[in-house]
Amino acid sequence: MELLGMTTIFLLICISCLLLITTWRNISQNMKQPPGPIALPLAGNIFQLNPRNLPESLKKLSEKYGPVFTIHLGPRKIVVLYGYDVVKEALIDQADDFSGRGNLPLLERLFKGTGIVTSNGETWKQLRRFALTTLRDFGVGKRSIDERIQEEAHFLVERIRNTHAKPFNPGRFLIHAVSNIICSVVFGDRFDYKNKEFLTLICLLEENSQMCFSIILFLQLYNFFPTLMEFLPGPHKKMVKNIEEIDKFILEIIVQHQKTRDPTCPRDFIDAFLNKMDQEKGNGHSEFTVETLSRTTLDLFLAGTATTSVTLRYGLLAVQKYPEIQEKVQKEIDRVIGRDRSPCMADRSQMPYTDAVIHEIQRFLDFNPLNVPHSVIKDTKFRNYFIPKDTVIFPMLTPILHDSKEFPNPEEFDPGHFLNANGTFKKSHFFMPFSAGKISFHFRF
Repeated sequence: MELLGMTTIFLLICISCLLLITTWRNISQNMKQPPGPIALPLAGNIFQLNPRNLPESLKKLSEKYGPVFTIHLGPRKIVVLYGYDVVKEALIDQADDFSGRGNLPLLERLFKGTGIVTSNGETWKQLRRFALTTLRDFGVGKRSIDERIQEEAHFLVERIRNTHAKPFNPGRFLIHAVSNIICSVVFGDRFDYKNKEFLTLICLLEENSQMCFSIILFLQLYNFFPTLMEFLPGPHKKMVKNIEEIDKFILEIIVQHQKTRDPTCPRDFIDAFLNKMDQEKGNGHSEFTVETLSRTTLDLFLAGTATTSVTLRYGLLAVQKYPEIQEKVQKEIDRVIGRDRSPCMADRSQMPYTDAVIHEIQRFLDFNPLNVPHSVIKDTKFRNYFIPKDTVIFPMLTPILHDSKEFPNPEEFDPGHFLNANGTFKKSHFFMPFSAGKISFHFRF
C-alpha cells in the first residue's frame, strides 16, 4: 500500500510538472514580444540608431530581425513594422487594435494631446468624425472645392506675372497659395499676400518646418531624453514658442467668429464647430471646447499647408530635372484643358500621364518615412508576437513606397510606376504617402 501511495504521489507530481511546463510554454509563446537589439538602461538603442537617418537604421535592423521588431527610444519601447504586408495587416486588417495615436514626447510637448493629430480615444473619434463631415460640407474632397482652388490659382498666376520675368522663390509663393486655400475653408476667407499677420503666420510655419529638417539629430534626442531636454536650451524651445504664437493667431480669429457668426448660416469650419459647442452646452463631458477647436484648427492648417506646399515644390524640381516628363505633361494639359480655361476635377480622368506624375512625385518624395506614430489600444496578438497595450508603433512607409517588386527601380523617378502598358493610369495598393487605416487623416484629390 505504501509503495502504491508513493507511486501515485510520484505520478501526480510528474503530471503536475508536465502541466506546469506546458502552461509555461503556452504563456511564453503567447507573451513572446518582437525581437530587437539589446537596449541599455535609460539610453535605449541610441548607439544602434543614427538619429540623423532613422529610416536607414531601421532598414538595417529589419534585415537582421525581420519585418516586426522592437527598438527603444530612451526608455520608451517602439515596435517597428517594416514592409507592406505587416503594415496592411496592422492598419487595415487589425485596424481597431492599432487605432491608438502613438504620441512621442516632442509631439506631446508641441500639441498637448488635444486636437486630432495627438488626441486618443473618444476625443479623437468625435473630433475626427466632426472634422471629416464638416470639411466635406465645405467642399473638401468634392468637386465644389474646384472654385476655391481656381480662385487662389488665379491670384498665384497674377503674382507670378507681376515678377516681370525676374528671379523669384516659387516656394514662398506656393506656401502662401496653399495656405490660403486652407484658410478659405477653415477661416472663411483668404488673406492678401501682403497681409502682415498672414505673412507672420507663414514665417512661423516655415521656421518650424526648416528646423524639423535641419536639426533632426536634436529633435530625436528630445524623443530619447525628454525630461533632460526640458531643462536644456535649444531649438525645441523655439518650436514650442512658434506653435504658441500660431495658436494665439487662431484664438483671435475664433473670438472674431464668436462676435460675428450667424448660427443659422455657418461660413466655415470654425462657425460649424462653434455651433456644435452650442449644441453640447448641457454636456459636462463634451469634447467640443475652445481649446479643442483651436488645436483642431491648428492641426488642419499645419497638415494641409506643409504636405501640399512641399509636394508642389518637389514637383517643380522634378519637372526641371526631367524636361522630357515636363514636355509630356504639357502636351496632355494642352490637349485636355487647353489655354483658355482653368483645370477642374473632371479633367483628371482624361489625364492619366499627369496623374501618374503626381503620384510618382509623392512616392519618390516619401514625405513621412516613419509615418505618424500609432499605438495599440489593448494587449494585442500580432502574427506570433504579443504587443502590450499602449505600445507605440512605427508603421514605416519608406519600404512600401520603395518596394522593388511593386515599383521596379524604386530609386528612380519614373511615372511608369503608375501607368499600364496601354498608357492608362494604374492604381497601386502600395501608394501610401500619408499612411492608411483608421487614424490616417487625409483627403485624396
